[in-house]
Amino acid sequence: MPSLFVIQGRNRGTRFDLHANQGAISIGREAGNAVQVDDNEVSRRHAEIRQVGNAYVLGDLKSSNGTFLNDARIERSELASGDRIRLGRTVLIYAKDGDDPEMFAAVDIVPTTDAGDGSRIVRTIREDDSIVLAAPEESQNRWLAKARSNLQVMYRTSLAVSHTLDIDELLGRILQLVFEWVEADRGCIMLLDPESRELRTKARRDRKAGDAATMQISRTILDYVLDHHEGVLTSDAQEDDRFASGNSVVRTGVREAICVPMRGRYDTVGLIYVDTTTPLIEAANQGQRRFSDDHLKLMIAIGHQAALAVEDTTYYSAMVQSERLAATGQAIATLSHHIKNILQGIRGGSYLVEMGLENDDLGVLHKGWDIVRRNQDKISSLVMDMLTFSKEREPDPLPTDLAALIDDIVETVHQRAKESGAAIHWRPPADLPLLLFDPAGMSRAVLNVVTNALDAVEGREHAAVTITAAADREAGVARITVADNGAGMAPETLADIFTLFVSTKGAKGTGLGLTVSRKILREHGGDIHASSRLGEGSTFVLEFPLQTAPSSDERAVHDEPVTPPPPTKP
Repeated sequence: MPSLFVIQGRNRGTRFDLHANQGAISIGREAGNAVQVDDNEVSRRHAEIRQVGNAYVLGDLKSSNGTFLNDARIERSELASGDRIRLGRTVLIYAKDGDDPEMFAAVDIVPTTDAGDGSRIVRTIREDDSIVLAAPEESQNRWLAKARSNLQVMYRTSLAVSHTLDIDELLGRILQLVFEWVEADRGCIMLLDPESRELRTKARRDRKAGDAATMQISRTILDYVLDHHEGVLTSDAQEDDRFASGNSVVRTGVREAICVPMRGRYDTVGLIYVDTTTPLIEAANQGQRRFSDDHLKLMIAIGHQAALAVEDTTYYSAMVQSERLAATGQAIATLSHHIKNILQGIRGGSYLVEMGLENDDLGVLHKGWDIVRRNQDKISSLVMDMLTFSKEREPDPLPTDLAALIDDIVETVHQRAKESGAAIHWRPPADLPLLLFDPAGMSRAVLNVVTNALDAVEGREHAAVTITAAADREAGVARITVADNGAGMAPETLADIFTLFVSTKGAKGTGLGLTVSRKILREHGGDIHASSRLGEGSTFVLEFPLQTAPSSDERAVHDEPVTPPPPTKP
């Protein structure tokens, strides 16, 4: 069978098989996707693959960052063996049936034999313990030892900022690293407010837990760093010509401090500040000061790395918020339009009801009430679809007669089918056992599909909808098939029918029904598959795992109360 093989990203090495007649194979970062990728740059529902004839077609689902096929951004394209699909930072290889995706990924895996392959592992190194970046040992080359030490600081900083998108966690990690490499007593990170451009303290660290007193920082030094975009190292700020006129320096009594800008790609986003609480005279008596030019250089480099990470996190949050607002706006616009149409129907029916009451005309009254009732059913159905789609829920499986459930659905839509001149063909199978599934959810899923089928055949000559149900014990699934002889759908239309708010019925549809039905089936561990031909009609197959309920006799035995034995006589 065709497959996808992840060659780049957090899911590297994972293989996803694409089963024939699987329907829409969604790709995204949320749990409901058939192909779920752990990538923050991938949309919740990013793209999907559909089988069209003997071919597989990749389509973008209006993702934020786009879908790329062989490095070209696409909206929809047929796949060929060896194609590379890039979503965010994840790259997947597509391979046709019989092809090995690892071949296209240029991976040569040599199998292990009993005799061995002639190679041996000399040494292993963890990601955070590279031989080049390891802490320097005693060496005659002090320059190399110093370079290794500095490189290790930057390497660990890069790892720290690349493993989180939470700003608070990110800034805490940065301060922790700074304290490992700089003998500071106190430190903090301040970010510039995007609107007011005022500094806001976002993280603070003290070497001694009990020393968390108010931290006074010289405004003179902060302003100098922001204005000149330079890092500052001072061993006695009060005697530094650059700050001689700064009253705040005198008030804080700063002796040793380092303050560096967090300058990113486009602007300065904040500052990193560390200092010591040891008076300068004591530091001089100890024979050395804690801060040096090397510390300043490292702090500047760390500040730049931290700024890039803050920018990335901020842009990602803005992108997610924008995506959320866009989805909310689309939902409001679509549902508002549909609700407006329903309200217009209720208003028209109410007008006829009032007219019938005024004129004592039961014919007009009944006609108006019938319009009101139908539109009430529409608004009720819409609200139920919205509730079903908006929250994750676990099915509540109960022993249920699937044939009886479909009987109820046929009875529900009978009047509508009669009015539109459509025939519903349904013959309950005699060998269908009692099954375990959520009857309320499954009823809604099947009803949505049957309703869509009736919409599809409306106005067609010899309009008919055929419903069948079966228990496929060999495949281990219960299967419900709903077929219509409507106008059918083109492949590009078929590829979008399960996309939220995409409807083939124009203003008459919300684009929620099929999406909700698929969600319910997937919550049961199943799915919906659709096929269609223009001019011939469409077929929808609803499948879910076959779980038979115990028979009434078995339940009676299981539930029969146990009579305790009579007490023994002493």
